[in-house]
Amino acid sequence: MDLATRRGVETDVYQPAEDSGLLAAEACRHIESGERVLEVGTGSGYVADRIMRETGAAVVAADINPHAVRAARNRGLEAVRTDLVAGFQSASFDAVVFNPPYLPTEPDEERDDWMERALSGGPDGRAIIDPFLEAVPRVLKTDGAVYILVSSLTGVENVVEHADACGFSAVALADESFPYETLTVLKLRYSIA
Repeated sequence: MDLATRRGVETDVYQPAEDSGLLAAEACRHIESGERVLEVGTGSGYVADRIMRETGAAVVAADINPHAVRAARNRGLEAVRTDLVAGFQSASFDAVVFNPPYLPTEPDEERDDWMERALSGGPDGRAIIDPFLEAVPRVLKTDGAVYILVSSLTGVENVVEHADACGFSAVALADESFPYETLTVLKLRYSIA
């Protein structure tokens, strides 16, 4: 066991950073007490924990990484190991929150480990975002919302276009700029035509 694991920091789990804080703050501004919320790709459970504590919503954390599920459970969260939204019933959630792997990564640069899966968004940064947008409407209740963090490295406009093709309308809630990227939190509403 390495030093970080002994101190309670799971080295195979994405730890909160600027993106986590921005997403959590915006989700907490819009989610209300009593809502049922799913955080996809929970990592350490930081965002789900903040939403639960600050809003009084009923939050479920989900991740494909078994180490992340354990970390979320250690925070006292209900946590499920599943790929995106596959493990949930239709029309189960008022809101879904997602800080996806969004860093553009060429296939020959990828490593085969949990941290790589938490960061790599494939060559265009949208390898996980696009399938998420296609799958998430199934688990949303009528008038449900998705809060998703997107990087300028991924192409916010491209994500909005794909969301539109999947039946969502998008509103940018917040932007935060850094020397290497701008992070944007989008609120997506699903509209059945």
